[in-house]
Amino acid sequence: MDGYRKCYAGSIEDNEAVTQASYEILSGIKAFVLDMDGTVFLSDRLLPGAVELVEYLKGSQIPLLFLTNNSSEHRGNYTEKLNQLGLAVDESMIFTSGEATAHFLQEHFPHMQRIDLFGTPALEEEFKIHGFNLTTEYPQALVLGFDTTLTYEKLWRLCDGVRAGLPYFATHPDINCPLEQGVMPDIGAIIAFVAASTGRNPDYIIGKPNSPVVSALMKRLGLPADQICMVGDRLYTDIALGQAGLRTVLVLSGETKPSDLDESPFQADLVVENLEQLYTIIKYS
Repeated sequence: MDGYRKCYAGSIEDNEAVTQASYEILSGIKAFVLDMDGTVFLSDRLLPGAVELVEYLKGSQIPLLFLTNNSSEHRGNYTEKLNQLGLAVDESMIFTSGEATAHFLQEHFPHMQRIDLFGTPALEEEFKIHGFNLTTEYPQALVLGFDTTLTYEKLWRLCDGVRAGLPYFATHPDINCPLEQGVMPDIGAIIAFVAASTGRNPDYIIGKPNSPVVSALMKRLGLPADQICMVGDRLYTDIALGQAGLRTVLVLSGETKPSDLDESPFQADLVVENLEQLYTIIKYS
């Protein structure tokens, strides 16, 4: 695999060597996992190739999951959004860092039922579905999500709980969330705020690129890591999953620009402009 690192398919239609390398990179892949923000869509705009790729994978009976670190929305919200944008998907195809965090707590810390959750109403719904008691009174653990309803009062309460030594979980590490008009601060910025005040980072961060979400993916797909391909636009979350053994494809339709590649410790197996180009490679491989 190392020989294929940083294979850039920008001129794949005209370069036989690049074409062959791209095909070899994707050989043996049994399932695809697509990031959403910056990969499939930006804000409310579907990105090129998304419909064609999804329909091809479904028609070829190749397992497909949509995986997002954005824990501010429930998987049902994402299902509705993708369908409104023109992708025929159902809720079973969506996996969020919020859902992964709830599963992780149930599996590894089943005694922690009283949770002080810092998240949106959608994330609260996810945790209630999994049977957690959400409370600010004598919680057994703190869970930080991408909370677009965050207030200074919430930050203060979170810092107090962290300082008191309560078990501290975060759904994902993303610093910024890509939008069509730019970026907005994500949970990583809040983690840094809390660390500056308390001197403490989360005990566990669940989402990409951390091991809990990798284990969850392998369990859900029933496949080893090297038969799963992660497709995304962010080097330090999506492409960093390559360190866990997944094959990785970077799309340049979101956060990452070509100039970012030389400075990053995380290198994709294949770099494409967008899902449209990846669809072409997969279809003819």
